Amino acid sequence: MSLAQLLPGLDLSGGAGLVLKLERSDIENDRLVAAVNATGAALRATKIPYSGLSGTGRSLSVRITDGARTEEARAALATLSGTRLTVEADGVVRLDLTDEMLELAQDEAAAASLDVVGRRVSEVGGLAVNVRREGRDRIALQVPGFSDPQRLKDILAQRGAFSARLVVPSASLENGPPPGTEVAYTMGEPPVGYVVSRESVFTSDDLVAAEVVSGGQGVAPSIAYRLAPEATGRLAEATRDNVGRTMALLLDDQVLTAFTIVGPVTDGRGQITGEFDEQGAVNLAAVLRSGALPTSLTVVEERSVDPALGSASLRSALLAVGVAGVAVTLFMVSWYGAFGAIAAIALVFNLLLILAVVAVTGTVVTLPGIAGMVLTIGMAVDSNVLVYERMREEAANGRPLPEALASGFSRAFSTVADAGVTTMIAVLVLFFLGSAPMKGFAAIVGIGIVTTVFVTFTLTRWLAWRWVESRRITHLPRSVRTGLFGGLHLRFMAIRNYVFSVVALVSIGVALLVSLNGLNLGIDFTGGALLQVEAREGNADTVQIAGQLQEMNLGNVAVRVGLDPAMATIRIPPQGGGENAEQTSALVARGELETDYDIRRVEVVGPSVSGDLIAAATIGMAFALVSLIGVVWARFGWQFAIGAVVATAHDILLTLGLFALTGMEFNIGSVAALLTIVGYSLNDTIVVYDRIRENLRQFRHMPLPLLIDTAISQTLSRTVLTAATTLIALASLAIFGGEILRAFAVAMFFGIAVGTFSSIYIAGPVLILFGLRPDRYRLGARGARAKKA
Repeated sequence: MSLAQLLPGLDLSGGAGLVLKLERSDIENDRLVAAVNATGAALRATKIPYSGLSGTGRSLSVRITDGARTEEARAALATLSGTRLTVEADGVVRLDLTDEMLELAQDEAAAASLDVVGRRVSEVGGLAVNVRREGRDRIALQVPGFSDPQRLKDILAQRGAFSARLVVPSASLENGPPPGTEVAYTMGEPPVGYVVSRESVFTSDDLVAAEVVSGGQGVAPSIAYRLAPEATGRLAEATRDNVGRTMALLLDDQVLTAFTIVGPVTDGRGQITGEFDEQGAVNLAAVLRSGALPTSLTVVEERSVDPALGSASLRSALLAVGVAGVAVTLFMVSWYGAFGAIAAIALVFNLLLILAVVAVTGTVVTLPGIAGMVLTIGMAVDSNVLVYERMREEAANGRPLPEALASGFSRAFSTVADAGVTTMIAVLVLFFLGSAPMKGFAAIVGIGIVTTVFVTFTLTRWLAWRWVESRRITHLPRSVRTGLFGGLHLRFMAIRNYVFSVVALVSIGVALLVSLNGLNLGIDFTGGALLQVEAREGNADTVQIAGQLQEMNLGNVAVRVGLDPAMATIRIPPQGGGENAEQTSALVARGELETDYDIRRVEVVGPSVSGDLIAAATIGMAFALVSLIGVVWARFGWQFAIGAVVATAHDILLTLGLFALTGMEFNIGSVAALLTIVGYSLNDTIVVYDRIRENLRQFRHMPLPLLIDTAISQTLSRTVLTAATTLIALASLAIFGGEILRAFAVAMFFGIAVGTFSSIYIAGPVLILFGLRPDRYRLGARGARAKKA
């Protein structure tokens, strides 16, 4: 495996990413027109007289003028698929389009649009185009390395319905178009109207070629096209029979050009002239070659990154990975000596295994995905710490080191598995609710959970066993320094009431802070646009940028500069005019700033996407919490589940307080941080709970507060060391990972520190508060059987 086999996301490679929405109104209108035409054809075929055939919305109506033939008309029209027929008074027959037919039409339109979008983007130079359906009515498009997202939006904004129609010479625009015709206007200013036949001589489907013809110096380029043989015959017949009349070429019901027929056109060739610039002509030719879209597409989300920024982000993220790996390795070696070195070797293998799985599965590596790898570095040693601490306890009780090592791996497995399940639930929820970059984070963390368990109980176990056996070591080496935690017997529960009081006061204060200050919601949840720009000379001038954009009537634009004084991040509020208004605001800002600044990143989120993200985040968080608490309840009991609820609520509330206090932007990445914090905190809590349950079965007469103190003291080394390695990794990410990931890393750092506190001072005391009954656990298997008998 090589790094070249990995698929980088747009935030690392640069490129354009769009989410396009299929306009259902176009689908309904097209199906209604088809139903109107089919109705007229069916009645004419049976020679049933009718009048007033028209349609609107999702229904059409026609009046059967011969009342005696109404039932015959019903029978003829009942064969039309996808409609529901109703006969009303005075011989009026009504046909309604069915939901089933429209859903099928939407699926067909989505499938056809995928093909057209892929061809159209490839026509303008997009390489490695990734286009996929997303939900019922959306298409996600990613074009790595493409530096002109506006061009993509331009060519996808057109349906590309090209047609040639005869102009009705005697029709008047003032009197309205006669039956079988419609009015079409030119694209230029002022627009010129033509009354054209609804019947086309040829359409987009008949084109076999469309190429740009250079007009030479001072002459606008044109597009030469060629028709398929059948359409060539139709054009020859139409031009032969209508010499002297005007023919108009239309694109999406607008007149591109109109010309007088001077004679039969028998070769199926033609030319589109107009006021095109070179790029416009190339784009139009690409649209014509790729075929017409079955429905209009609206850009509802854009996340585009300049390749230069992508490369810089990749370098920063890889530096964070390297620093985190070295720092965690040194930390583990300093505490566990040779066993720490074994854990470090396993960590390197674990990272290579993660990369191998990512490459084999085709998982896209994103910037948050690399952040997930950094987090995995910190969390991966958790399994090693659990095993080594069990080994140390067994050795301290007098068992030979080989037996203690085997017991450590055996007794730690259930705890590692429980902790892995809780974290995996949070990761899976995040994968299904997150945007594409966050899916990368969830995927790598999820893969890391599985590979960590595998590596710990295979490679780490084998290396540790071989080292102990080859050295014939029978006692715990002095290089294992965590024994100092074993001598601590702190009375955590003795101060539980004071801690609860302080926690309650702090929580109330934080709740007031969040309710009064609110959260600085990002465009993921509010809609709007975000641009990251870099000054071409000198530093970014926030005052000047804000002043320029205020003149564009874009609302209260916020501009800030990060650690790099040449880079500025611009937040444009939602414009309130629908999906297109948000795109327009970003386009206006780009046009205003691109003289002095390079546009490095553009994110635009329309109202439909922001609403969906809010719903997904809310439902996902609720589902994750319920599922996680359910796992704890099933494994330990309801008192333990309540303790987990209280501890988790504490962690979430205080992390939200950090966002409210600092004004950091709360976006979909922040939801990912919260879910990861929840999974980590419960992971930590489960380790304590597992030891409490074990002590309940072992120490039959020990008071519950003292027993909980003992369990916390026994797991304190694991809690402290795991928190330390994870915080070291997150600190590396916050310092070296770059501006985009900094807020994410800071929130994770704070949340995991808070989660470590809650696992000790909240999760345990709640068991006492809610009356945990030790008798349930102290009977043991033999006692339980005796009681049942």
